[in-house]
This record gives sequence, structure tokens and C-alpha cells, in this order.
Amino acid sequence: MANDLTRDDVAKVARLARLRLTEAELDRFTEQLGKVLEHARDLNLIDLEGVAPTAHPFALTNVVRGDIVEPSLPREVVLAMAPDAEDGRFAVPRIIAEAP
Repeated sequence: MANDLTRDDVAKVARLARLRLTEAELDRFTEQLGKVLEHARDLNLIDLEGVAPTAHPFALTNVVRGDIVEPSLPREVVLAMAPDAEDGRFAVPRIIAEAP
């Protein structure tokens, strides 16, 4: 199947995308984009009858460790390491001041 993409097509797409292309770039991109479109046409010719759609060619498995409940540090120990604590919580500076 012949390549139907023209240099004018590439120039129009570049103009729509607000790209400034040199004459050499127009020639190069016309050839490159033409090859991409030819490959897409070739893919459309593949018989996929009976092939189930997939999101990935390989089965994916989760590689993170299991969620295992373990004891944590006591609250008092953690709060003792904080720069400032108040009423059993971390104390932080106010970010939004109250309205006058």
C-alpha cells in the first residue's frame, strides 16, 4: 500500500501544533511519519480473530511484601522524639491565621 502522507500534510500538522519546521525537517518528518503510518496499516492486516484483548502481554504479579501487622513504637516514645508535642499529639505552627 502506497504512502498517502504528503509534505503538505506534515506542514499542516506542524502549523496546527504551532511548530516551526525547517525545509529539511519537513522532508525528514514526512518520511519518518510515513513509515510509522505504514507500520500501523500493516498491524491492521493482522488476523486477531479469537485473540482476547489484553492490557499487558505478560501476567503481572505484585512484588511488594505482604501487609503484616507488627507492633509499633509506643506513642510516648515517638512524641518524646518530636520537636514539640501537646496533649498527646505533634504540635505544629498554625498555617492559616484566624480571621480578625
